[in-house]
Amino acid sequence: MDPQIYLLTLCLPLVTVLLVVLIKYVANVLQARAKLAHDDAYRQLAAQAAQTQAETAAQLAAIGAALARLESRTASVEQILKQID
Repeated sequence: MDPQIYLLTLCLPLVTVLLVVLIKYVANVLQARAKLAHDDAYRQLAAQAAQTQAETAAQLAAIGAALARLESRTASVEQILKQID
């Protein structure tokens, strides 16, 4: 048996195993990077949602204050109308 063929038959399975392990490692690294990017996008979305919720709460408070002023003015108009009758 030729020594080159013998070494080739020994090295090919080893190279194949190493190649499979390398491919799995690279796949895991790429998957971790994709998960990290997804987590960052989720954090940004959560921060944006919190900011929007705070803005909505502030607008709701302003609307409540305006409604209270309108109720006060309406009550005073009703009181004036009752005094006129």
